[in-house]
Amino acid sequence: GRQFMVIFIAFCINMAGNPVGSAELWGLPKWIIEFFLARFAMILFTCMVGQLATQVNASHCMLDYINSYFAVFTFYTALAIEFSGLMHISYFIQKVVGWAAGKPIQSNEPPKSARQAAFFWFRVVLSAAVLSFSLAVTLEGLFTGNTKMWEGVSNTVAVILFFLLMSVVGLLEAMQITFFAVAKLKKSERGNAPFAMKTCEILFRGDGHNLPGFMIGRQLCVVSCFFIIARVTSLHVEPGFGNNIFGVSDSAQTFFNTGLLGTIVTTILGSITWQLVASAFPLAFLSNPLVYFFLRICLFLEATGVASGAWVLAAIHKHVAGFQRDEVYIGTADEQEADDSEDHEEEELWLVVE
Repeated sequence: GRQFMVIFIAFCINMAGNPVGSAELWGLPKWIIEFFLARFAMILFTCMVGQLATQVNASHCMLDYINSYFAVFTFYTALAIEFSGLMHISYFIQKVVGWAAGKPIQSNEPPKSARQAAFFWFRVVLSAAVLSFSLAVTLEGLFTGNTKMWEGVSNTVAVILFFLLMSVVGLLEAMQITFFAVAKLKKSERGNAPFAMKTCEILFRGDGHNLPGFMIGRQLCVVSCFFIIARVTSLHVEPGFGNNIFGVSDSAQTFFNTGLLGTIVTTILGSITWQLVASAFPLAFLSNPLVYFFLRICLFLEATGVASGAWVLAAIHKHVAGFQRDEVYIGTADEQEADDSEDHEEEELWLVVE
C-alpha cells in the first residue's frame, strides 16, 4: 500500500510539475528549461524535500520516526490500499519464486480459514486481471507511439527502456529491503558469500554513514527512473478522434491518459514484487554482484554532493523532532546478544539455587 502511494505521488508530481512546451522562465535558453526545469530540478526537489531528508533520519532513528500519529495514519492508509487487493498478485509471485527456489515462504500468521483463503485468492485473481489489462493498455500505447515519450525515440526502444528501468527500480527497491534486514544482524549472520561480504564491508564501515549515503544515491536513481517511466507510460491520445486505445469510450481514454495504469504496472512489477522477494531472501539478494555494483553507483552519486541539501534538511528535522538513534533504546545487535546471554545465565543460576 505504501509503495503504491509513493509511485502514484511521483507520477502526479511529474504531471503537475512538468512545464508546458512554450514555458519560459527568467529569459533562460530553451535547452536549460527543457533539461533543468523539466527534469533535473524536479527530481532534486522531490528527492531532497519529499524523500531523502526523512529517509536519512529513518535509517538510524526508526523507532522515533514511527512514534507519531502521522505514521499511524499513513500505516492505516497503506493497509486500506493493500486490503483492496489491487496489488495481491505480488504475493502470488513471491510464493512462485519461493517454490521455484525450493524455499517455501514462511509466514508468522495463523493458517487461513476457508473464507479467508477464498477472499485472498479472489483478490489475487482480481489483481492479476487489473495488472494484465494495465500492461496491455500500456504496451499498446508504447508500440503505437501514443505515449508522452520524447520525440526521436523509436517505439521499440521505448518498450525496452520501460522494462529496463522497471528492472533497475526493482533491484534498488530490493536492495533497500535487504540492507535494512541485515543492518540489525550480527556480522557472523550476514553470510560468507564474496559479494555479500564486500557489500556489508562498504555499507557498515565506520559509524554506518554509508547506509544513509546509499539511501540518498538510491533515491536519486529511483526518482529519476520513476519520472522517466511516468513519461514512457503516460498515454497521449486525444479523445474524440477515433484513435482511442482498444476502441474504448472517450471517458475511458481520458482515464487512461492520467497514467494511473502505468502506476499500477510499475508498482507491482517494478517495486512490490521485488521487495517481497527480497524480504523473504535477503541474504540471497545480498550475494548478487549487481547489488554491489549498484551500491557503488549510489554511493558515487551521493559523493558528488548533488543532493547534499538532504543532509542539512535531515539535521534540522532531527534536531527539531529530537530523534535519537535506535541503539539508544535497544542497543546494538552484539549488545542485545550479550544481554540475552546474561539473562540466560541468570535463569540457570536461579534454577540451580531452587
